[in-house]
Amino acid sequence: MIAPKDAERMVEALLFAAAEPLTLEDLAERLPAGADIPAALKGLVAHYEARGVQLSCVGARWRFTTAIDLAFLMTREREETRRLSRAAQETLAIIAYHQPITRVEIESIRGVQSSAGTLEGLARAGLIRMRGRRRTPGRPVTWGTTDAFLAHYGIETLADLPGAAEMKAAGLLGLDLPADFTLPAPESSAADEDPLGPDDAPEFTLDFLEDAEARPTPG
Repeated sequence: MIAPKDAERMVEALLFAAAEPLTLEDLAERLPAGADIPAALKGLVAHYEARGVQLSCVGARWRFTTAIDLAFLMTREREETRRLSRAAQETLAIIAYHQPITRVEIESIRGVQSSAGTLEGLARAGLIRMRGRRRTPGRPVTWGTTDAFLAHYGIETLADLPGAAEMKAAGLLGLDLPADFTLPAPESSAADEDPLGPDDAPEFTLDFLEDAEARPTPG
């Protein structure tokens, strides 16, 4: 049996050395049998709560991050992120609240035709990904957000997403969006989705995205 403090030290060392956030499964693979990982993480969260770095969980992955109130010190160390266009903001918000969702469904909610370039830009930014194919005629591609989306907006899970008004107030959606832009309550449709096949590699080019929407697949 691993002593609680020893388990904390081991988890702390792994998280500091890791090149990317780690899941509970990642930690379990590296730690000796008998280590109480949830308890160790809870202890570390409490230990770092008032320090310059804090332990946080985003998308079921654990990592150390700069304390929110000290983020201003990092301004010079961060690259300026290009502001998303209004179309991209609307599309990203709709995908976040309605995933898995197809391009046609996005257009239906927005009320305008979506450009493949908008999806390509969001995909290249790492904010969205191709999830699968809808079990409907034509087998359209379905889209969803990524762990990078959660990390970018500082939320742990999709259940923490605020409403449109709160997103505007927090600067996550532009204030120039139409006053009537809303985010209807999500309707889960994951049961009507099949995983991507080997021919659906996400090569994000305009031609590929156009073809992916239109190309029927077996099944």
